[in-house]
Amino acid sequence: MATKKTPNFEKSLEDLETLVSKLESGDLSLEDSLKTFEQGIKLTRNCQTALQEAEQKVAILLQQDNGEHSSEPFELESKAAE
Repeated sequence: MATKKTPNFEKSLEDLETLVSKLESGDLSLEDSLKTFEQGIKLTRNCQTALQEAEQKVAILLQQDNGEHSSEPFELESKAAE
């Protein structure tokens, strides 16, 4: 069974902040700005995926804490179409 690696939230967020700084500087050409923006969108999706996975894990843990034990292991249903 193949599993998709969970994006590193902190790394993606750090990279996104760097890209935003580059875009805000105004020193990039239009073509470079578009490429940087596209990279930023991908990083944003990585962050959203990581947050959704964390939210699902917390929900599972809270259910288990309330006595609602799940017999199935945690698996993220990927919604992102890449």
